[in-house]
Amino acid sequence: MRLHCLVEDLDTARAAAEGATVIQLRRKNADTAELVTTGRPIRELCRERALTFVVNDDVGAAIALEADGVHLGRGDEGRDEARAAGLVLGLSAASVDEAVGAEEQGAAYVGAGPVWETPSKPDADPAIGLEGLREICAAVAIPVVAIGGIDAANAAACIEAGAQGVAVVRASLDARAVRAEVDAAL
Repeated sequence: MRLHCLVEDLDTARAAAEGATVIQLRRKNADTAELVTTGRPIRELCRERALTFVVNDDVGAAIALEADGVHLGRGDEGRDEARAAGLVLGLSAASVDEAVGAEEQGAAYVGAGPVWETPSKPDADPAIGLEGLREICAAVAIPVVAIGGIDAANAAACIEAGAQGVAVVRASLDARAVRAEVDAAL
């Protein structure tokens, strides 16, 4: 759970594997077939490196890829199907109420954020800041993974606020440095 690197392609996944504990395949607007095609070599990389492999937003692709888990946004379908398939289920939350709801729905972890504004998701909710992250972490018993504007310079602050890990998109290429900061803060 320490470092989720959200990637779109194998080259980024290879770079992220230098520090990630979780590789999450996220390709906005891709259909299931495209995700499966793109995901196969990433799944193999994760197996070779003993990393957890998660698919974003698409339970069907996660099942087809024999992924370890699936991460679903607040409006995404498939929670019951994911649990029935034995997938680790991560759910997004931007508030304490959403985090508590995710826990009640059987999530294994909550992706909380955005902690800070992020250019990788222009339609994201307003930033919750470290205080919002701290409140979410205190409200649930399951692990919280902070996301949104996180890099090596601020990852430790998220851990200090109570998160068990961080998720990065742009900083996936700098995974080794982000992981070092997370490990130092734990």
